[in-house]
Amino acid sequence: MPHDLRRITRALLSVSDKTGLLDFAQALHARGIELVSTGGTCASLKAAGLPVQDVSDVTGFPEMMDGRVKTLHPKIHGGLLAIRANPVHQASMLAHGIGAIDLLVVNLYPFEETVRAGKAYDDCIENIDIGGPAMIRAAAKNHTDVAVIVDASDYAALLSELDANQGATPIEARRRWAAKAYARTASYDAAISNWFAAQLEITQPDYRAMGGHIAETMRYGENPHQQAAFYHVAEQRFGVATAQQVQGKQLSYNNINDTDAAFEAVAEFNPAQGPAVVIVKHANPCGVATGTTLLDAYHKALACDPVSAFGGIVALNQKLDAQAARAIVDIFTEVIIAPDADEDAIALIAAKKNLRLLLTGGLPDPRAKGMVYRSVAGGFLAQSRDNAVVDDMDLKIVTKRAPTAAELADLRFAFRVAKHVKSNAIVYAKDGATVGIGAGQMSRVDSSRIAAWKAGEAARNAGLPDSLAKGSVVASDAFFPFADGLLAAAEAGATAVIQPGGSMRDDEVIKAADEAGLAMVMTGFRHFRH
Repeated sequence: MPHDLRRITRALLSVSDKTGLLDFAQALHARGIELVSTGGTCASLKAAGLPVQDVSDVTGFPEMMDGRVKTLHPKIHGGLLAIRANPVHQASMLAHGIGAIDLLVVNLYPFEETVRAGKAYDDCIENIDIGGPAMIRAAAKNHTDVAVIVDASDYAALLSELDANQGATPIEARRRWAAKAYARTASYDAAISNWFAAQLEITQPDYRAMGGHIAETMRYGENPHQQAAFYHVAEQRFGVATAQQVQGKQLSYNNINDTDAAFEAVAEFNPAQGPAVVIVKHANPCGVATGTTLLDAYHKALACDPVSAFGGIVALNQKLDAQAARAIVDIFTEVIIAPDADEDAIALIAAKKNLRLLLTGGLPDPRAKGMVYRSVAGGFLAQSRDNAVVDDMDLKIVTKRAPTAAELADLRFAFRVAKHVKSNAIVYAKDGATVGIGAGQMSRVDSSRIAAWKAGEAARNAGLPDSLAKGSVVASDAFFPFADGLLAAAEAGATAVIQPGGSMRDDEVIKAADEAGLAMVMTGFRHFRH
């Protein structure tokens, strides 16, 4: 046998997820491999009629402390860690009656699933695996001699290797499985450490770990020469990660990024208060509206920028119905995402084979705490999610003229949208719909001018004589450092302004607003989005 092949004669199986376990164990037994197991796994194998030795018979100690202690024993870890070619290790095994374990099959207590299910603190603690990670790390360290499997999806690959190599595994396979094993324990510990940090409300722990499980390998990343994959994490938050893809071709990296942006934005609008639609292109909203129906909201959102909406993402805050679906499929759309959809809507969309329809089962809570991350050279940035909601803010009227009730409603609407527009962000809105959006400019004045130009373009597309910005309100994601951005909004036809305030020149800006007859409110909250 080649020197890098290792025959498997004895295997230890201890799994929480028993998917495929019996067929796999039977296949091992059929190949003459001795089975050792623990607790529930052992009981399952015995019930299936398989010969299996309980770990407690190997160690000479019973499982104790409600199963917390069962595999933490030299006869287990010695069997995993002993270097087969090392005579000192072999002598220790012989002296202490330690049998070699050539294959370890472990998947861990379902900690992530317990957290996602919202279980109590003590339940989460009891689902922190101790013996499993210890065995996995031991077997992975000794991968020169031991194969370690942490995922049921690898059962078939292991059996194929055994068949191809007369009951042995090659070093290349053992290295791959060892790398995966360490990644699994790292991801598991990351979930635990981040859960602890959240429980203790520690936003800047000394060590921050990240981990996830691959959900999908992308065809490419932002561009065709970049490789990418989509990973799921332990956090339970409705969105792309929870969605069922009812139909359509595979989502791309950009699709997922844009769809997440659209769904997070539409979640700002409580479905109990009425339908809302967000259309996103390149991670920025190009149209947002509320309406009496989803169809009404969609038409209003589309009117803001129908050119940019072509090939965009459409997000809805309510169950998609046939009327809205029929309108959405009239133009080329990449993705539709909603909490749910009725059968008629699904049937209509089915005619567009490439159009992706994602149903999430719910909306993310815009007020929920959480963390967001961004990589930089040599590290990453971590910050708490922007969970400030305009309805919770104490709006301060700073001008001589107070906004009317209609203006105030639109101001709140516009500030909700500005939260999800890349900075510098300027949003014009009227009657519960965006009419012009300026995003991502280096100058706030330029953003204001672009938003006003967009409002004019939308009017021309609709055959209207006046810019849609006339009689609108305007939101700014951050303070106006000078009065020029505010005056650009007034020139465009805005009648009221909402902004965070906090500039050294607030007095100058307020004076300019008064002179222009604008009403202005300050929120005290900034919504930079980079």
